Amino acid sequence: MRVLLISTYELGHQPLHLASPAAALIDAGHDVRCLDLSVESFDRAALDWAEAVGISVPMHTAMRLAIRAARGIRRARPGRPLCFYGLYAPVGRDATAGALADRILAGEYEPALLEWVGELAAGNVGELGVGRPTNGASTDRPTISLDRGSFHLPARGLLPPLERYAHLAFGGQERLVGYVEASHGCVHRCRHCPIPVVYDGRIRVVGQDVVLEDIAQLVAAGAQHITFGDPDFLNGARHSLRIAQAMHERFPGLTFDCTTKVEHVLEHVRIWPELAEAGCLFVVSALESVDDEILGRLDKGHTTAQAVEAIALLRSHGIEVRPSFMPFTPWTTREGMVELVDFVVEQDLIGNVDPVQFAIRLLLPEGSLLLEHPDMQPHLGPYDAERLTYTWSAADPEVDRLHARLSTLVEQGAAAEEPVSTTFYRIRSEVLAAAGRAPAGAGEGVYAGPGVFAGADLERPRLTEPWFC
Repeated sequence: MRVLLISTYELGHQPLHLASPAAALIDAGHDVRCLDLSVESFDRAALDWAEAVGISVPMHTAMRLAIRAARGIRRARPGRPLCFYGLYAPVGRDATAGALADRILAGEYEPALLEWVGELAAGNVGELGVGRPTNGASTDRPTISLDRGSFHLPARGLLPPLERYAHLAFGGQERLVGYVEASHGCVHRCRHCPIPVVYDGRIRVVGQDVVLEDIAQLVAAGAQHITFGDPDFLNGARHSLRIAQAMHERFPGLTFDCTTKVEHVLEHVRIWPELAEAGCLFVVSALESVDDEILGRLDKGHTTAQAVEAIALLRSHGIEVRPSFMPFTPWTTREGMVELVDFVVEQDLIGNVDPVQFAIRLLLPEGSLLLEHPDMQPHLGPYDAERLTYTWSAADPEVDRLHARLSTLVEQGAAAEEPVSTTFYRIRSEVLAAAGRAPAGAGEGVYAGPGVFAGADLERPRLTEPWFC
């Protein structure tokens, strides 16, 4: 069977969720081509070649782009069997994906993807694909599997080279980056996160041998830094530590970053000297807010004081934090936004935060655990099928207007390629103005002039492409 796998967006990284299923399909005897629309143009010849198409949707942005791509595929080849696979595959099933896809596969999707392609190859379906009647509507419900399957060494040779993707910027240099995952899912059930909707508090680990061999082929392709893209690297702390130490032993010059929750940073105090020794440069951590009431509604499992403690702990081992925030929720206040930008200044995080993080707005996809929260009901609006989220309004209408202004500032700053500290200065000034405050003066020690903040160390390690949800 000739299968075309398509990725639309995978956080600026070379798409593991093409390479891994491609390897599984090849091992099963199928022919596979891969297309990454984040760095490549759509290849009509590849579509004409393919007998089936799978589109990877590991996140919200990827799903919205995938729907657009699927509509184009349906226009060009109406009868081509097509599936969405990945974490976000069930989102928008009725209004969008269900009208486009023959199969919707989430969770540990590879066995189901192999089964679907096998059915096609065996001729067990008609021209329009599995479960797809002639009116174009899918009758299949999403297949969500958490079965522990075997993992294949990803077929990286089918992907564009690492040079096409985000680099590590550090010490005045840029390094090629490889992306791997040591585990899938998450043991936590944060209410705003899409992962619990599929994994429901469970994880599935990827075998150490597979992860290390994948790292080896990434190093052979030029990678000098590895991103561990697990939803939380310390959900399986012993497994992750063993991989990091084995990686360091085999490739002592390799550095890495990972993602983990504040509570895991503090829970695993003893692990950080070992991870620092193994090459950990920075940790991405979803601080989300500095309002403890909002953190409680999100069930984040930490307080703002604990976030401060975690930042200090990691820095004591030479590891920086790159926080992700979700500033705009129905309960955000103008004073709360002032507290957020002040927190970033006080914790010397200006150079650690991509400006887009100050404009992130809560998403409420189908199945979101927050939809059941009683505090959400007064703010909730109708479902937006194009944006794949329920709409909502802030308790303070000025907060919604502030979000629009900050989004514009972030876009303008990115287009002008201005320094992060300059964009932050503009953001902070807008936040202060919304709260009825004048910007602090240079004599107050907050900044040394417009766009020049004390402590805004822009040489701290970062990836060159800010990520989006």
